[in-house]
Amino acid sequence: MRVWLFRAIALILPLLVLVLAELAIRATGTGDNWPLFKVNPANPAYLVTEADIVKRYFANNTALPSVKMEPAFLLAEKPDNAIRLVVQGGSTAAGYPYGAGASLAAMLEQRLSRTFPEQRVEVVNTALAAVNSYTLLDLADEIIAVKPDAVLIYAGHNEYLGLLGVGSNYLASQSPAVTRLLISLRKLHSFQLIEQLYQQMNPMLETTAENSRTFMAKVARDKDIALDSAQFEAGLKQFDSNLSRLLAKYQRAGIPVYISTLVSNLADQPPFHSKPVPAATRQQLAQLAQTSPNTATYAELLQALTTAATAAGSAELHYQLGQHFLQQGKATLAKQQFLLAKEHDLLRFRAPEAINQQIRQLAERYNATLVDSAAAFTANSPQGIPGKGLLLEHVHPNVQGYFLLADSFYKALGREQALGSWQKPVPSEIAWQERPITPAEEHAGYLRILQLKADYPFRDEPVNVQFPVAQTPQQQWGQAYVEGKLDWLSLQNRNAQYYHQQGNGDMLLKTLKIIADALPHDANANLQAAQILLKAGRKAEAKGYLQRVMLTPVATSVAEQDSRQQAQQLLSTLAL
Repeated sequence: MRVWLFRAIALILPLLVLVLAELAIRATGTGDNWPLFKVNPANPAYLVTEADIVKRYFANNTALPSVKMEPAFLLAEKPDNAIRLVVQGGSTAAGYPYGAGASLAAMLEQRLSRTFPEQRVEVVNTALAAVNSYTLLDLADEIIAVKPDAVLIYAGHNEYLGLLGVGSNYLASQSPAVTRLLISLRKLHSFQLIEQLYQQMNPMLETTAENSRTFMAKVARDKDIALDSAQFEAGLKQFDSNLSRLLAKYQRAGIPVYISTLVSNLADQPPFHSKPVPAATRQQLAQLAQTSPNTATYAELLQALTTAATAAGSAELHYQLGQHFLQQGKATLAKQQFLLAKEHDLLRFRAPEAINQQIRQLAERYNATLVDSAAAFTANSPQGIPGKGLLLEHVHPNVQGYFLLADSFYKALGREQALGSWQKPVPSEIAWQERPITPAEEHAGYLRILQLKADYPFRDEPVNVQFPVAQTPQQQWGQAYVEGKLDWLSLQNRNAQYYHQQGNGDMLLKTLKIIADALPHDANANLQAAQILLKAGRKAEAKGYLQRVMLTPVATSVAEQDSRQQAQQLLSTLAL
């Protein structure tokens, strides 16, 4: 008996020492907490997402690219009649390069609010550029705590070259289990202190030139991840391991999940890095382009080139063959070659098709709803091959593409009759007209893509970007926004003022709603949106904005109190 007692003490004592050390370190204020949701200081009735959430994954003085989460607000106490969805994913789910207006959260919230006008709709964005399945899994418990009615996932492109990816400069460990353990340990202030001491003894510095590079230029450590290689399989294992745990968590919590297949630019994105095409094969390609398709020579050349591409695993050769078939009007053959080009691209900024297969299998295994966005993009692309008509570069959609992505989720929710009775579904045409993004933001996105394509992997060396001369006030403001001369709210206020002066009621309504939806805790913004909605005869929607105004704390500014009084009067009028 005494032996077992001593053994128990021997086991418990070190743990007790660690717990006491952790509490002591926290008491001194050493270390940081990076919760996903924190109380909004401007209005404690709301929580707001932590912009610097990525810092929880790295030691304090680790040099990281600037990656921030767009602020999203949700009520600290979820109302009984509320609809709350949470979006998880990487930069595409977050709406890059346009910002929050093109995100899944904003596109869906705008449309669902009109679908369920009598209910409060919150679609909360937790998507963040550059992250992968480790971050999705790490945030799951905090997402469960805010009681979402469903979680929407669009993720998978960053498993190889995102933060903590298997081929990334920001890799923590080759083992998914060890990486998950490190993520958990970094929440301990004592562990953070040890990391800081280590970093001080082993400083990591970046040059000014490196700091000016895009994230894609910084992140890629391994540029030759061949199809079916050990590292390729490690990326698939990482994704399956983390997503299995993620979906199991939501399943146990009784939270429905909608998970989407991934979309890549096939027709208009050449491979980033490929095994070389021999000179003799290039000559055959040139000869093929000059040979009549209805000849034996053409058939022989085509057979030789197809065999060479398969044998060599050359992404570039597959892509050239795809372009040739496309020019010949052979769309099926062209798509096959474009897919092979993506699969054999050694620089894996695009998810391989194996990840889409995993997504389908995981959805079935954990009873999640599959949203087949890949099929939607195929159906809406010329000759069924996604390209520049819907995508800006390798994976990020243009505005039409982002709308199609959100539309895929909206229709999946509708088919499931999720969230309640879909008595007033919003047609795509109306939702497109009311998309929550302004021309100034669209121009800003265009300029950000120019910046992105001016560096690796689109170019071997960075080049200076020359923005085109702005032709409209919106383009001027969009450029000022990109250059940091205007913040987002100032940009939208200029839009509102301009549309008011021009007498453009539709765009003024859209802009005021965009501001109010982004800042639900702002009494004046929501009162303005409600007033213009009332003028448009949209009383049910206006009521929702007025109810937001009434959530402003009593001890606020005179202006906010005035907004509360006006909102109360308008609500009383609506009740009559």
